[in-house]
Amino acid sequence: MQRNCLAWQHIAACCLPTGRAPLSARYRLFNRLRFCLACLMPKVKLCRVVNYCDTLLRTTEFKDYEGAVNGLQLENNGLVSRIGAAVDLNLGTVKLAVESRADLLLVHHGLFWSGAVPWRGNRFNLLKSLIEHNVAVYSSHLPLDAHPRIGNNAQLCAALGLKPVKPFFEYHGQPIGFIAEAALTRAELATRLKRATGAEPRLIPAGPDVCRTIGVLTGNAGAELRRAAAAGADTLITGEGPHWTFTAAEELGINIFYAGHYATETLGVKALAAHLSRKFRLPWVFLDHPSGL
Repeated sequence: MQRNCLAWQHIAACCLPTGRAPLSARYRLFNRLRFCLACLMPKVKLCRVVNYCDTLLRTTEFKDYEGAVNGLQLENNGLVSRIGAAVDLNLGTVKLAVESRADLLLVHHGLFWSGAVPWRGNRFNLLKSLIEHNVAVYSSHLPLDAHPRIGNNAQLCAALGLKPVKPFFEYHGQPIGFIAEAALTRAELATRLKRATGAEPRLIPAGPDVCRTIGVLTGNAGAELRRAAAAGADTLITGEGPHWTFTAAEELGINIFYAGHYATETLGVKALAAHLSRKFRLPWVFLDHPSGL
């Protein structure tokens, strides 16, 4: 508390009117003010946040896709003062993280997907920027998709006003998505999807006009439409899928809403960051860098 009071006194001293100070003097005062504000920001040990996330998301219990790595992917100096949340880890989101002064970046699609690759070109620049600006990276793929409260699928159900009635789509024994029951026309469901994600969904209208049993599986899950139909769904909501699903949907008599891979997976990282913000009293920001896919 005493440290905060002294810092605020220093801020006040910096901001006292000093006449028409030259630009260089005002720039120095601005940098002092930034330093004082940084001193006031709460800091939490990175290991505390990581351990909490691993427990909350049951990170070690999930077998993910080959090459994917869940959990802490890159350390910083060991302290967290601001959280940035993004769907993808790429040069664009790293730049936004640096500009927002985040020192922990939460992502759904992280650094590692396809085994060992050379760190050169823009991939080297990405890693260099993270290290130079002291940004840690925590990635959660399937564990974040599957979480029953803050996961992508749970959050999308909530945003659409759908109540899940049973799990859907198991991957290595872990349920990832949900089946929900409703009585919504395709037009109403499309309107709700656009409101929830900010993107206009694409519809394959091969099922009934009134959607009653809805499978929700964010990301790239169009190829799972046969599993959705086998689970009794007349409608599948996902992000994207292959071209052949148009014909398969007509054969199966099931609606498919493609609401965007990126758009359907903004919800989980936002919910996780907001939850950590409340838990650890840390500010957070969403780093929006849409792929358009």
